[in-house]
Amino acid sequence: MMAIPSRPRRRARAGFGFALTTSLLALLAGCAQYAEQLAPASPDEPYQQGRKTTVSLLPQAPSAPSTSRDFGVRGNPELTALPAAPEVRPGKVYQLPDLIDLAARHNPTTRVAWEQARQAALAVGIAESTFLPTISANVIGGSQQITTPIDVLGERKDIQTNVSGATAAVALQWLVFDFGQRKAATDVAKHVLEAANVTFNGAHQLLIFNVTRTYYQYGAAQTRTEVAGQSLSNSRAILDAAVAREKKGLGTTVEVAQARQQVAQSELRQVVASGQQRDAYQALLAAMSVSPTLDIKIANSGRRRLPAPSDVSTDEMVREALARRPDVLASYANMKAGEAGINVANADFLPKVFLSGVAGQGTSGFNTAGLPTIGQQGSGAGVLVGATMPIYDGGLRAANLKAAESRAAVARATFAKTQEEAVREMVVASNTLRSALASYRAASKLTDAAAITYDAALDAYRNGLGTVTAATVADSGLLDARQARADAHAASLVAAANLAFVLGAMTSPRAAETLSYR
Repeated sequence: MMAIPSRPRRRARAGFGFALTTSLLALLAGCAQYAEQLAPASPDEPYQQGRKTTVSLLPQAPSAPSTSRDFGVRGNPELTALPAAPEVRPGKVYQLPDLIDLAARHNPTTRVAWEQARQAALAVGIAESTFLPTISANVIGGSQQITTPIDVLGERKDIQTNVSGATAAVALQWLVFDFGQRKAATDVAKHVLEAANVTFNGAHQLLIFNVTRTYYQYGAAQTRTEVAGQSLSNSRAILDAAVAREKKGLGTTVEVAQARQQVAQSELRQVVASGQQRDAYQALLAAMSVSPTLDIKIANSGRRRLPAPSDVSTDEMVREALARRPDVLASYANMKAGEAGINVANADFLPKVFLSGVAGQGTSGFNTAGLPTIGQQGSGAGVLVGATMPIYDGGLRAANLKAAESRAAVARATFAKTQEEAVREMVVASNTLRSALASYRAASKLTDAAAITYDAALDAYRNGLGTVTAATVADSGLLDARQARADAHAASLVAAANLAFVLGAMTSPRAAETLSYR
């Protein structure tokens, strides 16, 4: 017969368990408190990677702050692995469409937009799945032991009772009618998907524009380097003339020194132009999202034909452009999603009809010490149809409706703002292109005049009819005119690309190559 513990002993065990639990909680609280030592000791003390802290189950005194002021961090070898550089064909000169195709395969921004579109598509599937019933299989099992003390003829005894069982069931739940709430939620998901899809295409259009823009800027840098080389040749021609005149006794050492100064100035300008070309090359690689160590030959766009003057001020052209701009389409889809969200919130005020069913089978057993075991099996099935109507929720549904109306209002205002900004961008881009083309025409005339002036000044100096000062001034003027023409040429190409982009027409690599050109 099992002995029954006395009440004081039971109380002692209970007290010990309570004390143990309380102590453990106190130790864990202390561990959380002292975990702040994992951070730097003070705002002006460096974080030391790998240092031992006093974090423990038992509180300890904090360690003294480090006297080191080195804020360096320990390197992580896993971070040294860089993505493989794209394969390029040796010796091939890459044109603009080739660069755009290369960027489209390696740009992470377009990949992010693609993943977001896929997520939005899956959200549509999730919303549509709510129209179907859910079926679940459930298995529940367990046992319970009960000890009951009884008094038999003045002697206390314990009776052990065991109950065990298991149940397996298949349950069905189906929301049959909800006054259009699921349809409205599906409409929201579809509008969000439309916005994500057009945003994905818009990300590619932006990529095409960025590569096109930096490609033209790199072409301008190449042209500036060539112009600097031509200027250096012109300066050396002046120096040769000064040296020849000095040998003949017609010139002076001052003229030779002045000519050498002009050569040195031209050499400096060539160095600066070469550095700007390297910077423009890195900007192009950055726009393509490829390795900055990639060595690729790029065609020079400095001699590309300029676009014809464009004007998008007509209402018809603006409407056509608005209808195909990805940001306007995405903003419109978000506005429609906000309107559908109001229908979702309104449906919360209406009842819902549901259908549920269950079919299952279970076994159970009952055993008491000294008595035969009792066991049984049973099965059952049932179908229920019900309706639920929310009556009071503390204003939750009303708040959700107001929030949905506010989101819809924001979406409408955003759409109107997007439309307005799109029209403004089109008009500004058209004006910028016209101004750039006018600047190029003026710079071209200036270059022609500066070239004639330089040739005349050099011939006059060689023949003793001019001065070295006039020749060097003409040389500098010709360099400035040529660089101004190169910059105006690149600005015109960039302005044309920007106009095509804001019109929603920068849609493919070939479009970037041929759009708006004569």
